[in-house]
Amino acid sequence: MDWIEKELHALAGVSLERELVEYTPANGLPGHTMREGRLLLDLSSNDYLGLTGHPVIAAAMSRAAHDEGNGAGASRLVTGNRPAYGRLERMLAEWQGKEAALVFANGYAANIGVIGSLAGRGDAVFSDRLNHASIVDGIALSRAEHARYRHNDPEHLRWLLEKNRHARRKLIVTDAVFSMDGDKAMLGELVLLKREFGAMLMVDEAHSGGVYGRHGEGLSRTLGLQEDVDVHMGTFSKAFGVYGGYVCGNRSLIRWLINKARALVYSTALPPAVIGGVIAALELVRKEAWRRERLTETTGTFRASLRAAGFDVGYSDSPIVPVIVGDSAAALRFGAALAEEGIAAVAIRPPTVPGGTARIRFTLSSSHDDSVMKAAAEKIRKAGMKAGVLTP
Repeated sequence: MDWIEKELHALAGVSLERELVEYTPANGLPGHTMREGRLLLDLSSNDYLGLTGHPVIAAAMSRAAHDEGNGAGASRLVTGNRPAYGRLERMLAEWQGKEAALVFANGYAANIGVIGSLAGRGDAVFSDRLNHASIVDGIALSRAEHARYRHNDPEHLRWLLEKNRHARRKLIVTDAVFSMDGDKAMLGELVLLKREFGAMLMVDEAHSGGVYGRHGEGLSRTLGLQEDVDVHMGTFSKAFGVYGGYVCGNRSLIRWLINKARALVYSTALPPAVIGGVIAALELVRKEAWRRERLTETTGTFRASLRAAGFDVGYSDSPIVPVIVGDSAAALRFGAALAEEGIAAVAIRPPTVPGGTARIRFTLSSSHDDSVMKAAAEKIRKAGMKAGVLTP
């Protein structure tokens, strides 16, 4: 296995080798983290609503573990399907205005499970080029034709749909909010194309669930398009502050997934504590609109402050704020300079993003307020100057 060291050396040579760095919670200081004994402002987690340390969720998880044990012990189709699953799935279906819901181990499992169940040989899946890796992997595992359309380009998608008009089944799949750029999918255009070509439409709301909508339902519901979304997928690991994934749709879809989604059939059920925590989190997400309101305000302040400092932060209004520096080594220098200024913001490099678009991906939380973000923007400006990614 000597080839592994050679390949790792090659990755290191172009600043693409990864390593694990330990972070610990900064107890009593929401929106912060500890690394190597230093307190840092956390601008890299997906804790959009500041729920990862919420005491109500922690108490619900503790009760569930005490009452039902540490683990489920089996898959859901064996003996792991506890009553709390049913309660959570009924809550999710009602929340999304769908007939039924199904909980998966995580968002990755949900995406590969759903795509592999709905498409196979002889079918075509149409996927935005900037979709999450779990979608890409799900399509590859399905063995369907993978038709990738240019990012947010409905005309290119139309051309591909026409080219594959005679596919047995057609599935259009997209992120609602794209995880590395923070921009939104053109869902209205996708709905029109779905209708025209008789395709199914799947929307991954991982980064929009909890963030958009009166009760945090996500982007599809906000735009009034939920009836046209055949497969609504989301996660509990971001705005919910816990763990897991889910799918909402009609009853036939959910029955089909229970029978055909290998990622569900062959995975041990989530621990009772996780389900208990998610139920508590869903109630908070639905009720505490102030978290979304603060997040929107903070995001606007942060983007404006970075623009004023000279950074290009794109045009989105989501709490994902990328600063693209291009070169991977430069992104690493920028990340190190940010840590020196007391900010945890990790460099994102290929293959997570396309070559030549390495970046710092800032992500905000309702735990942050305007004053904190204004101060952070000044530190980011200093770090950018120090790393040579921002010119005077």
